[in-house]
Amino acid sequence: MANRGKMGKGYFITGTSTGVGKTLVSRALLHAFGARNNTAVGMKPVAVGCENGQYMDVELLLAASTVIAPREQVNPYALAPPIAPHIAAGQAGITIDMTTICKACFELQKKADLVIVEGTGGFLVPLNEYQDGSDMARALGFPVILVVGMQLGCLNHALLTAKVVRGTGLQLAGWVANRIDPQMIAFDENILTLKQRLNCPLVGVLPFEQNIDAKKLSLLLDIAKLERSTHMNADRM
Repeated sequence: MANRGKMGKGYFITGTSTGVGKTLVSRALLHAFGARNNTAVGMKPVAVGCENGQYMDVELLLAASTVIAPREQVNPYALAPPIAPHIAAGQAGITIDMTTICKACFELQKKADLVIVEGTGGFLVPLNEYQDGSDMARALGFPVILVVGMQLGCLNHALLTAKVVRGTGLQLAGWVANRIDPQMIAFDENILTLKQRLNCPLVGVLPFEQNIDAKKLSLLLDIAKLERSTHMNADRM
């Protein structure tokens, strides 16, 4: 079971796959909470794929955070190859350690009201020989927000991920629909299906845009739904 109560306030952002908009949603959440006078900091425990000497997910989260935090706390593990993290770590001769990640998150919580933790890839992506993304989420114990990349196949991916999240003992606090395929057929019908079956609040629907403005898109997120969902779950415990 998750270590609820062990950590302070925050959310763990996962997705139906890689490239579905986890970083975008994480940035939008940082802006949305910041607009409500919350101090919020982003965290990318494991980043893969270095472009021109930078890990873009990390840079974008740093820019969207409302407080300044050391890079080694925001991003304990930076792995250059754009491949599965356990493979990249193995090539670098290191092991991704959950204790290191939890310590970094704890330090971030001293600096902000909440931490937005962006996972790597999908929820079950391997991180080391024995553990995967679900183990990282469970170690942190935060409620989970699922980013659904709206495209063909998303129903199965979303429902499978939700089932696994709940199977770990974590709360699925809400989901965000991110339209990554502008030509997706039956878009509204897919949204309705997920609303009926995911059994958690739809926090927002993000449109497909060529020039992404996370601050503008943050206005489309109803974070009050997240707070109500989290509080209701806490009351049941």
